[in-house]
Amino acid sequence: MKIFRGHHHPQLASECALTIGNFDGVHRGHQAMLALLKNEARHRGVPSCAVTFEPHPRDYFAALARKPELAPARIATLRDKLVELDRCGIDQCVILPFNARLASQPPEVFIEEVLLKGLGARYVLVGDDFRFGLKRAGDYAMLDAAGDRLDFDVARMNSYEVSKTRVSSSAVRHALAQGDMARACSLLGRPYSISGHVVHGRKLGRDLGFRTLNLRFSHWKPAASGIFAVLVYCLDNKPLRGVANLGIRPSLDPDDVNGGRVLLETHCLDWPTRLGAEGAYGKIIRVELLHKLHDELKYDGLDSLKTGIARDCQDARAFFASMHLETTRQTTRDRI
Repeated sequence: MKIFRGHHHPQLASECALTIGNFDGVHRGHQAMLALLKNEARHRGVPSCAVTFEPHPRDYFAALARKPELAPARIATLRDKLVELDRCGIDQCVILPFNARLASQPPEVFIEEVLLKGLGARYVLVGDDFRFGLKRAGDYAMLDAAGDRLDFDVARMNSYEVSKTRVSSSAVRHALAQGDMARACSLLGRPYSISGHVVHGRKLGRDLGFRTLNLRFSHWKPAASGIFAVLVYCLDNKPLRGVANLGIRPSLDPDDVNGGRVLLETHCLDWPTRLGAEGAYGKIIRVELLHKLHDELKYDGLDSLKTGIARDCQDARAFFASMHLETTRQTTRDRI
């Protein structure tokens, strides 16, 4: 998948079939829409294109109003969103910077300047609640009328449901906030995961006897937080069982080397010798959060922190043992 920042780029295709959205999480509703888009693009002989925004428009308006509580929790990092769009088979992704210029652009101008002149849209697919342009004045009816007038096709896709529930980024956020990882997995169509480059920390974990692989979560407000049993995919993509902390680490000094930023700190229950002491730094890993053990806790010292981590490791091992037992039972039933 080709990735472009902005719609003014000489390597953009002259024509495309596109859809527009934030695509936070790239959940099953997004996946269904992207599959339809690919089919329409193929019939027209043009590339498929996903148009998205960074930052999230609600992030922008929350900052503008100086009300951070209005910003939505973020399901995925930009990197993970792009990875999932690529996995869906999209040919190109255009990231529009959501700034004052774009926020103040009338919907008619957005259609002509961005969709037509910038991207060469021949087909535009949107969701049933799609709004765009200054004060969200643009909607499907306006877009459809513009298509008739300016000679491009417009289609609308109805909501996608799983177990009689509308699949949305809000529903995924709610499941993650509740620690319902099974529900999140059902809505996403895959286990919830976070990926990125392993970064250096304080090296406190190795002093405590629990070496960690640290990933930065770029947004300050992750949809999930707490302690989780996880699977880590690293190097040869062979999963490693582990326990992870996603959050701000309340037991540690907020002025640590990571500046109080949100981290995903993962301890592999059985550290692979092939990694060595420094072997994972700079490598890209993916961490699947399978089961929430508990919320973040504030410990009164390093000894109690060490005891807490040991207990979390024990609970994670028990979770994986129960998974193995259930898999064994299922296999036995299948054989019978």
